[in-house]
Amino acid sequence: MKPMQVGVWGVGVWGEKHARVYASLEGAQLAGIYDQDSSRAAAVAAEYQTRAFASPAELLAACEAISIAVPTVGHAAAVEQAAAAKVHALVEKPMAVTLAEADAMIEYARRAGTVLQVGQVERFNPAMAAVRPLIGRVKFVEAHRLALFQPRSLDVDVVFDLMIHDIDIVLHAIGSLPTQISAVGVAVLSGNEDIANARLEFADGCVANLTASRVSQERLRRIRFFQDSSYLSIDLFEKKCDHLSLDRSLLTGGTVHPLQLAAAIHKDKIEIAEGEPLRLELTAFLNSLRGSGEGAASARAGRDALAVAEAVRADMKQRARQWATPQSAAS
Repeated sequence: MKPMQVGVWGVGVWGEKHARVYASLEGAQLAGIYDQDSSRAAAVAAEYQTRAFASPAELLAACEAISIAVPTVGHAAAVEQAAAAKVHALVEKPMAVTLAEADAMIEYARRAGTVLQVGQVERFNPAMAAVRPLIGRVKFVEAHRLALFQPRSLDVDVVFDLMIHDIDIVLHAIGSLPTQISAVGVAVLSGNEDIANARLEFADGCVANLTASRVSQERLRRIRFFQDSSYLSIDLFEKKCDHLSLDRSLLTGGTVHPLQLAAAIHKDKIEIAEGEPLRLELTAFLNSLRGSGEGAASARAGRDALAVAEAVRADMKQRARQWATPQSAAS
């Protein structure tokens, strides 16, 4: 199999990870990288024995596929340029700054006949992948994503920085968009909201309660699914899962004895495969270009996650405006 020529546009903290994975990925050849910081590009290129190109156009000319890991404000322009060069692209989350930009990006790829996918990497967390076949009709979801404060990505709020991962997981599991959204957020250490909570309600009655913080004293990435006769608790950070299921065939009679109920509850061990989520995601992306598998999150899925994140942000901002209104003026 001829290696696919791939590149990375933007080699900050996360973009460098893409370069590292591509450099060691079977079936791929890291053709080069580009970053507007030429000294940074030179250092990363030397680390992974590839070429630092002087311009995006030169990088695209050497590639069949590319990861775009520039700041979100540059995603639309980068995808437009990649599509014009007939280069397939995986763009990091969030897909774009606005839905209008996301729609334009989808149209660029459609016209060019290129593939556009979005880096919602938690889809490829081995723990999430292991439990996906067990997710059925979900009644309630609870997610907590807590991170220590870091002086990066402070140009966006915690919804676009962190919560969007869990939004994508929930939309992927439920298979539809929410019909009602309410949210609250507080700016603690930056100019944007650093802690947020969102409640998503779906047409089938399912409710998802999502909490994200980037000013926590602990690191936590946990999501729980409550379903008919089963419960799943996934620790995405530790890559572990608890699965409790109820065997209703063991429950007989009008009144269930506590011992009978205890015997009907089973705790199943979920086997979780090894694997780095980003490596699995990029492998899936490249395999999809060869016609094998679905790939990473589709551009439509990236747009859906962005749409929900925008709605969460809008409700969050509206609540903040209510707080800022003096009570006397409000009355």
